Amino acid sequence: MTNDSGSNGRAVRRVCVYCASSSSSDPEYRTAARTLGETLAANGVTVVYGGGATGSMGALADGALARGGKVVGVIPHFMCDMEWAHKGLSELIRVEDMHARKRLMIDGVDGVVALPGGSGTFEELFEAISLKRLGIYTNPIVLVNTREFFDQCTKLLDLCVEERFMDRRHLEMWTLVDRPEDALEAIRRAVPWDPSARRFAVI
Repeated sequence: MTNDSGSNGRAVRRVCVYCASSSSSDPEYRTAARTLGETLAANGVTVVYGGGATGSMGALADGALARGGKVVGVIPHFMCDMEWAHKGLSELIRVEDMHARKRLMIDGVDGVVALPGGSGTFEELFEAISLKRLGIYTNPIVLVNTREFFDQCTKLLDLCVEERFMDRRHLEMWTLVDRPEDALEAIRRAVPWDPSARRFAVI
């Protein structure tokens, strides 16, 4: 299969995935991560992620690599020193710190996908949402709702709108999908966004 958009909406060639390194969570999360990696690779999409070898991170990378996909890991030096890096990636980019990691991961991608995870995953996701609100990052954001993990997160964002901390139009900045297989199509079909969003960044 190809990454040509054809009749399927926007072309998708490179996707950033935020996910967890924990191997203690329910195995369903790692199964979903592997499926996402397989799906992206089967469609010729390069996966950019945090470079880890364990948990959902490792499953994502292994799934994509098993289907012949290209996987780019971005990881701080100290994590390499801890031997947390995946050793079989297409490319491993070492950076100075977590801030540099986040900037490089989202740079030049056609979409962001968030899988369930902990505080690090939420930090990455909410930074992407904040950048999109400011019209700095304008491509799709997709949340894969395995085990209904993101239900409470989206309720919190709904509350932000209800309490007038965010505009109702901001609810179009992300898409929630139930299955990892649906993430790529959600990116292709996402509501267009551009820097003009700055006009309603502050309400």
